[in-house]
Amino acid sequence: MFTVRGMEAADYDQVYALWMTIRGFSIRTIDDSREGVERFLRRNPGISVVAEMDGQVVGAILCGHDGRRGCLYHVCVRQDCRMHGIGRAMVVSCMKALQREGINKVSLIAFTQNDVGNAFWKQIGWTRREDLNYYDFVLNRENIENFNL
Repeated sequence: MFTVRGMEAADYDQVYALWMTIRGFSIRTIDDSREGVERFLRRNPGISVVAEMDGQVVGAILCGHDGRRGCLYHVCVRQDCRMHGIGRAMVVSCMKALQREGINKVSLIAFTQNDVGNAFWKQIGWTRREDLNYYDFVLNRENIENFNL
């Protein structure tokens, strides 16, 4: 049996270890560092979650919002614990937390080659957007200086 609870900064080591076991998972050295995750949790208190089984973190979601739209990041469940409702339970917990914050829309990004993740989102009723292009810009000194030329 598993339990879902709010993620705390003290969960970082177990969450990071879980991330490292997920095939095709991508993390960013700054945003996903201990300091980056702690900053995210302070900015979005009580919204991110972990799933535990026998005292071990077996699932995690970083969840936050900008006051208008929520976003799920790094949704993952340990491979040997999948297909037991853990992912769905974590998503529901995050959605309820967002609703308590007055947020009525949530989105996420899934890599196109993440077959397991994309099948999960489709199976639980999420809509894949075909009408958007997603753009990214890394905020580092070099990129910002080049942008301002």
